[in-house]
Amino acid sequence: MPTTSGYAMPFGTFRRSIMGIGNDHNQVYSMDVNSDSSSEFHCELGSFEHQVFRQFRALSAASPDELLSLNWVSKLLDAFIACQEDFNIILSTHEANLSKPPLDKFLTEFFDRSIRALDICNAIRDGLEKIRLWYKHLEIVSSAFDSKPRNVIIEGQFRRAKKALTDLAIIMLDENKESASVFSTRNRSFGRLNKGNKDNQQKAGHSRSLSWSVPNSWSASKQLQSIANGLLPPKPHEISATNGLATIVYTMGFVLMFVLWALVAAIPCQDRNLQFHLSIPRQFSWGTPLNLLHIRIMDESKKRERKNSAGLLKEISQMEKSIHLITDFVDSIHQFPLTEEQKEEVQMGIQEASLVCNALKNGLDPLERQLREVFRKIMSCRTEGLEILGRV
Repeated sequence: MPTTSGYAMPFGTFRRSIMGIGNDHNQVYSMDVNSDSSSEFHCELGSFEHQVFRQFRALSAASPDELLSLNWVSKLLDAFIACQEDFNIILSTHEANLSKPPLDKFLTEFFDRSIRALDICNAIRDGLEKIRLWYKHLEIVSSAFDSKPRNVIIEGQFRRAKKALTDLAIIMLDENKESASVFSTRNRSFGRLNKGNKDNQQKAGHSRSLSWSVPNSWSASKQLQSIANGLLPPKPHEISATNGLATIVYTMGFVLMFVLWALVAAIPCQDRNLQFHLSIPRQFSWGTPLNLLHIRIMDESKKRERKNSAGLLKEISQMEKSIHLITDFVDSIHQFPLTEEQKEEVQMGIQEASLVCNALKNGLDPLERQLREVFRKIMSCRTEGLEILGRV
């Protein structure tokens, strides 16, 4: 997936067409301004809803081994970006109508939710930084047993591995404020500040919560609940008054909330309780795959609750499993040299740890770049939309 070095294109630069972004939908829907208005709006609404349905149907069909893995989370962000692109195109096509009631109210509420979404993006980035720190310590454990003669394992290697395992256990369990502040100070903005431009400095100050990591008192669960509050399907007269655009804004708002909820479920996050009220509408085609995903993620959460896991990401589970295996084995060894059977057990445990480390090493950086792109697209959409609404 391509990444951006700056903010996403403003509404006015998009082609005035509705075009699918995913791999399996290249059909283009013409937006001829001379065509029948109601037919045009119906085409837009159907195209956008089908885009959402198709993207999340593929995500909901993931195998148990793929669900909530780094690869799956990457596909989730791809799906969001695809929907966001189509949403931006629709807004650019109907720019003249965005400030008219009752559509202006729906958009204002959507942009208000967007500002909260940016804080969750920052919190998720903190979580990725934590995972990166964990895997680096696991690499130390793995390297402790790495010796040139592969069949020789000495007592000193066990002592180094045990020390690294102890440090890793402390880091993974440490949830005090001091630990949280370390990540908070290290995490910088997804955006960029042009110090030579006074206007840009003022804008950055206005969006202070977007530029730094979330404070220690921040709660992912409460933030998600605040995004969900008031997110209700438009009434028939509101749909009619906006020619269906209110439904599109509502759909994008629900997609935004659901994707953020799934990210909080997967990645370590402050106060990441998933038990907030989430009612998925059944009257839309996309409600079915989203409901299936919600059930599957909640089922996975219940399984992992007993283990007090920091997140539902598959690689975290694999890391925890390999840590327990190596710790149990290291603690059980009291005599050297090792037998051939014991050497084989050590190598099997280290191999498992190495596989997890490689997955994280190869997957964390691309995922963070995707998250950066999501952040910028949300911010760009909000900025351009508020500018349009403010022209009246």
